[in-house]
Amino acid sequence: MDLNAYTYVGPEEIRRSSASQPAGTPIASKEDAEAWLQAHPDARTEGATYVVDLQGRLRLAPRRSEHVACAGGGEVLAAGEIRFQGTGTRLTVAEVSNQSTGYCPDTSCRDAVVLALRASGMTPPSRFTPEIVFRRCARCSEVNLVKEGWFVCVFCDADLPAEWNVASRRTLHLTESA
Repeated sequence: MDLNAYTYVGPEEIRRSSASQPAGTPIASKEDAEAWLQAHPDARTEGATYVVDLQGRLRLAPRRSEHVACAGGGEVLAAGEIRFQGTGTRLTVAEVSNQSTGYCPDTSCRDAVVLALRASGMTPPSRFTPEIVFRRCARCSEVNLVKEGWFVCVFCDADLPAEWNVASRRTLHLTESA
């Protein structure tokens, strides 16, 4: 499967301040996710920050962590927030989003999330909740969150493009067993 790799587009001061933080914990199984949740009990109610790294692995960090720290400063295949419910063998993914203003991933990054969750033995939700649409304004260069299908820049009122354009991205090929 061809997936897009996203570079960090957030503030440079956040990247610098996040450089000393540990990268997110790789999750290869439900047991890994359960162990991580036991070590971070607040995540059961708050959810967690996640990225899918370039190897297709889900990585988790506490909810208030920056995505760039969770990614160890590198590119990602997906980034957002995730919430689990249940415990042990009944652990499920209740919600997952692409809500990351540091990477501003396209909604198509859901494919990477699906692969990563399946590889770790978990079933992904049927869609992002919420699904965030990011666009960069061609006139003023500001990044916008498109709401209710309104493709107009909130900063300068210019029309926003229909296609994702926040930054350059490259395509990687991963298989289901990634």
